[in-house]
Amino acid sequence: MIDYRNLAVFLLILALFLGATVEISEGLIPIGVILFIIAVILISKIEIKGGKVKQSKYRLILGVSVVMAVIVYNIKTNSTLGTLDMMTTLFGISLIAQDLNKEDIRKMGLFGMYMSGVFIILFLIFFSMFNRFNIDLIHQFDHHFVLLPTVFIIKAAGIPIHVIGTETVYIQGVEEMSVIIGGPCSGLYSMFLLIATVIAYSRMERVERKKVMLLLAIAVLVAYIANLTRVVILYIVGFFYGVDTMMLVHVHLGWIIFIVVMFILLSIIKRFERFVD
Repeated sequence: MIDYRNLAVFLLILALFLGATVEISEGLIPIGVILFIIAVILISKIEIKGGKVKQSKYRLILGVSVVMAVIVYNIKTNSTLGTLDMMTTLFGISLIAQDLNKEDIRKMGLFGMYMSGVFIILFLIFFSMFNRFNIDLIHQFDHHFVLLPTVFIIKAAGIPIHVIGTETVYIQGVEEMSVIIGGPCSGLYSMFLLIATVIAYSRMERVERKKVMLLLAIAVLVAYIANLTRVVILYIVGFFYGVDTMMLVHVHLGWIIFIVVMFILLSIIKRFERFVD
């Protein structure tokens, strides 16, 4: 059986870390700090089964090196921490945690290593390797699976909206604006995070393969629908209230919807698991 309590806590912690990152970098720092503190408190509530995790000086050294590399890179390039930076830092911290004396912390480190590692691999494949070889999959995904469906929904609601580019729409509401769908708006970041969490959870809890496939399928579907909902809401806010309000909502809406998605995901899994057993 799937441990729904642990899975819920895992996903909630992930959502809170995501929210803290967004708020600290783009929104309200006090809210980001509060979300981070809540996430840390929840970590102590997790009960991970699995086998024992042995301490490893090799992982400690590698983890410290990874964290230092991220810090040095961002200082030298004078850039702010992005999603990949945060997940790489989490990967390093997770490696460090696996050399600490407390068994529960070592298990959390192993979980964090799996989760951040899967996310980094997916990110590098879809956003780095594809760009390197001029594979236009991301832009086409944004156009056909995000932009066009959301434009269809908005037009059906009677709001004038026009496609003026592969990832760009034009809206004439209280003010004229062009909205670009790309990067986080594609929903791929959230999808990668959910996939990474499901894989890490299944590795730690030794979930049966057929249930892992069910979890992955539902996670991808729910994350996709949630992102369409988010983009539609942003269009509507922009149309009625203008660019500034839309950007304000944009900062906070993503992680809030992520939390809502988490509970929807768990509800769906509970309903459908009996068909897999």
